[in-house]
Amino acid sequence: MISASTLPKHVAIIMDGNNRYGKRNHLDSGGGHRAGKDRLDPLVEHCRAIGIQSLTVFAFSSENWNRPESEVALLMQLLEETVIEQKPRMIKHQIALRFIGDRSKLSARLQQLMLDAEQETAQYTAMTLTIAISYGGMWDMVQAAKSLAQQVQQNQLTLDEIDEHTFHQQTCLNDLAPVDVLIRTGGDFRLSNFLLWQTAYAELFFTETLWPDFSVEEFDRILKDFAQRERRFGKTSEQVQAIQYHTEN
Repeated sequence: MISASTLPKHVAIIMDGNNRYGKRNHLDSGGGHRAGKDRLDPLVEHCRAIGIQSLTVFAFSSENWNRPESEVALLMQLLEETVIEQKPRMIKHQIALRFIGDRSKLSARLQQLMLDAEQETAQYTAMTLTIAISYGGMWDMVQAAKSLAQQVQQNQLTLDEIDEHTFHQQTCLNDLAPVDVLIRTGGDFRLSNFLLWQTAYAELFFTETLWPDFSVEEFDRILKDFAQRERRFGKTSEQVQAIQYHTEN
């Protein structure tokens, strides 16, 4: 069992390794991506059951547009299927479904499916599932900077009023808790331009497990490891321990 006091509020996952899974298991073209799509459901339901407030997953990056056209087309098809399949599950479990990223590059059909799903689940508060599609962390921060510049230009904001808080308010996921745990499957050790602002103080976990093989049990092992880590946020260990002592007493 994982203590509620040590449970992360916000978990983010870079779901990597679908292609390698497909090749390793001799699946037809796109089989690895389909297997990866099916892996999300049990993890979402598990997060909901144990009390995690927010789960954000990287489905398609801004750089993924550079992949072969046939693969991009398949991924867009799978994303449409994902949105359609997730909506009734979100309603059943009272989970708010959101999407972040540059929607201008997506088809009109996919954009409408995303908007409908967001509107129909917006009232749910049990958990928030965010799917990043055509998203990049640098794009996110550039959009925030443009928004602030426009507000200054229109005399709605002064330069002196721009700080970390006002910048944060212009980024994606600004109403959610910062990311506590970032998991990357597939064996690579990089962030790949994912939630660069939101993961400033996240605990990072990298696993060799390919995403379609990633299990709830491995997820729980990561949460137990997270519970043992001391998060100092710039303070000393002694300061953190003193704060914990006063909180508990």
